[in-house]
Amino acid sequence: MEPLPRDFYDRDTVEAARALLGCRLVRVLPDGRELICRITETEAYVGRMDKACHAYGYKRTPRTQTLFAPPGTAYIYLIYGMYHCLNFVTEPEGEPSAVLIRGAKVITNGDIIAENRFGCKMDQLTPYQRKHFLDGPGKLCQGLTLTRAENGLDLTDPNSGLYVCPGPAPEHIQVGKRIGIDYAQEAIDFPWRFWTEE
Repeated sequence: MEPLPRDFYDRDTVEAARALLGCRLVRVLPDGRELICRITETEAYVGRMDKACHAYGYKRTPRTQTLFAPPGTAYIYLIYGMYHCLNFVTEPEGEPSAVLIRGAKVITNGDIIAENRFGCKMDQLTPYQRKHFLDGPGKLCQGLTLTRAENGLDLTDPNSGLYVCPGPAPEHIQVGKRIGIDYAQEAIDFPWRFWTEE
């Protein structure tokens, strides 16, 4: 599987967020095993005009520095002091924008992901655990063992340990407001969340 090229990310962030649905997210572990998921939920964040973005108004801090990196860079940050969130930097370098990966479905090595999430195999998951397996950004990062250590990885490099490959586009895409941004004033209402019902 070939990683998506840099020009896939070097475009309008909202368009990229929609186009990422159905793509394959590949996490290569240090021992060479691949954890592969299908992306099912995304959110767009655009720094130049979006008050929900960490780099709104081009705010550059040690935390947001990665948002100014070339498109196709992984931006991973910590929230609530305990959950990591995976984002893909978009638009030209210097434009702080990114797509948050909110959810995914397992394709390969689900047992490894289940061990990372719950300490058990897939067939030992409860119905609740199965339903909510990777349906949140923190859950996804836990399942794929992604932390701040992977912040800044080049998603276009198959040797980086984290990349994205094309996948079949979903037939039906749901559109709505983003989650957990009550502080963002008018940006609360931007319809920049995309997901598939599966």
